[in-house]
Parts: sequence; C-alpha cells; structure tokens
Amino acid sequence: MKLFEYEAKHILSQKGVKIPRSVLIAPGDDPLAKMEEAGLKPPVVVKAQVLVAGRGKAGGIKMAKTEEDVKNIVNELFNKPIKGIVPKLLLIEEAIPHETELYAAIVLDRSERKPVILASKYGGMDIEEISREKPESIVRQHVDPFIGLKGYQARLIGKKIGLSGKALASFAKFLTALYEAFTEYDAELAESNPLALVGDEVIPLDARMIVDDNSLYRHPEIAKERLEESGEYTEWEIKARKMGLGFVELDGEIGIIGNGAGLTMTTMDLVYEFGGKPANFLDIGGGASAELVKKAVSFLIEYPKAKKIFINIFGGITRGDEVAKGIVKALEELGDVSKPIVIRLAGTKAEEGKKILEEAGIAAFTDPIEAVKKVIEM
Repeated sequence: MKLFEYEAKHILSQKGVKIPRSVLIAPGDDPLAKMEEAGLKPPVVVKAQVLVAGRGKAGGIKMAKTEEDVKNIVNELFNKPIKGIVPKLLLIEEAIPHETELYAAIVLDRSERKPVILASKYGGMDIEEISREKPESIVRQHVDPFIGLKGYQARLIGKKIGLSGKALASFAKFLTALYEAFTEYDAELAESNPLALVGDEVIPLDARMIVDDNSLYRHPEIAKERLEESGEYTEWEIKARKMGLGFVELDGEIGIIGNGAGLTMTTMDLVYEFGGKPANFLDIGGGASAELVKKAVSFLIEYPKAKKIFINIFGGITRGDEVAKGIVKALEELGDVSKPIVIRLAGTKAEEGKKILEEAGIAAFTDPIEAVKKVIEM
C-alpha cells in the first residue's frame, strides 16, 4: 500500500522530524480559510495528493505566490488528471527557500534480506537521471535488521554526501527517524526527495512510503477506506478486494482463475501463447474453500470484460473436490449462465472433483494446454 505524502510526513513528524507547515483540503473547501486557520500565507506550494511517481513533472505541484494564485491552482488541480488520476485531496504547504536538495531513501534489498539506505547530495525531480549519469553519487549502506541503524552509520552516510557540523547531525537524526518509520510500519520504501538543506537543518519537502500489504492487519489506522481514496484501483478491483479476492483487471476477454500467483501467471502466459488475451488475474490462493471458489466464479461471471472463463487448478493444499463444489454452487445460484467456462483440474482430490462436476453436467480437463486451446476456440 502506497501512502500519500501527507500521511508519510505525519508519520515522520511523530518521529521528531520537522516538516513544513501545511493544510489538507478537499473539493468544496475554502482554501484561503483553511490556510488562515493554519497560519499559512503565500507563497505556498500546492500539491496534488496522488499515488504516482513524477507528479511534479506531470504538473501536480505548483507554486502560488498570491491568494488569487492559490484559488486558481486549487481549482485547476482538482479538475486535472495527474497521470490519469484526478486528485481528491490537495496539500497546501509553506514554501521554504533553499539552495541545496539532497536525496535519502530506505528500500528493502530482497537479495541481501536487509534494508539498504540510499543517499545522494543530488536530489530533486531528476534523481533518476542523476543515478544513471552519476551512479557514483549514490551512497549505499546495508543495515543489519537485527541490530538496526547505528548513529555512526547515519553520520558516515552524511559525510559521504558532503555534510559536516550541525548539518551532518541534523541529517543523521533525520535518517534515524526515517529508519524507525520504515521498520515500525513494515515498509518496502521510505523516501524523501527532495530533502532540503535549510541552513544547518534538513527538512523533507516531500516524503513517500510504501507499506507491505501483508502487514496491514498490524496497521488498521492506515488501511481504513483506502481503496477508493488511493485512485490506484479500478471499480472492479475495489469490489474484488472488498470480497477478499486477489484480482487485477486487464484488457482481454478470457477471465482467469488460478490457485497460487505462479500458476495464475503461467495460465495467463499460456493464454497469450495460444492467441488469447486474459481479461484479468484472479488468484484464489492455496487451500481455497468451496465458498471462496464460489465467490471468485460468481465475480467473474458478473465481470463484464470476461466473455469466457478459464479455471486452472492444480491441487496441493487446495483440494479438487472443494473447488468443484464451489464452481457448482456458483452456477446453481446464478442460474442460466451464458458465459462459456472451461475447467482444468489436477492434483489433490482431482478425481473426486471431476466426479462432482460430471454429476452437474460439467466436463473438466487434466491437460492445461488442451484446456487453453478449448477456451480460445469457444
């Protein structure tokens, strides 16, 4: 789950990081009244709260020098798609004069099974270009997750990007807080770009965090009502997630259900290989119950992009008879289903599952390639 800038900054402020004064506004709010309540006066920066990278280059961040500028920019941004997403919230933030922009981030290095800190004396919107042109300017430091980030490591990173004195101390304090936020919120990424150097103090002018979806049960405060707010998901993806289904919408015509992400992606590859186009990715996971299978099948029958459905199950901890019961229940409850459905069933309890399907008048394949060819021909 990606966090909005204002959420990431709030988390950092709770860790003792100084952040710019700001106010959050929604459509219909009076921006000038909100600014007055927060003690903000122009010049300010108006930022679209959208979960996409490169929003600055896409026109989602604008400077307002007068109150009239504020009103015009707010009206513009609430009606302007930023990389296809129309913002539902704007952050109005004090403009902080500065000359130096740094970069600091913590990401999960899966190959090393450790967080790695990335820092550079060059920050701003062109950090990607700088990393390509001057890779030596990016300082990398792995952190032992059992020990955590030590003060000397934070200071060493700061020295390597050219800081000293009070500026170095401020950077080290910020990096320590960023690491605390990264670990506490089970993050895959925690980043500030640009991280402004104002005198001898570093201030995050922007902040990003991505939290591991698997940990959201530990962070209910950031998971509530986020699907609609984020703008990341389509109407059908939101509906599926609320039903507990692992679903991604695609542009083809063949609805796909598989058990396990690997098998589901392989199924999609097979469909492409033989000339079809998947309408979706839908993973029911391992050990799926008949109820979950029924839910997934019913969902795809309603899903308009899926003109036909291919169910590919290889039983391990998933039982073929449970899958078959779920399919039969879905078809019985929905009545006359016009969409063609092709089923491949193998592995644990596959024969029992095929028998249940046969009794309901449904044939099942064992060979996935035969099944794929069949669904494409239909």
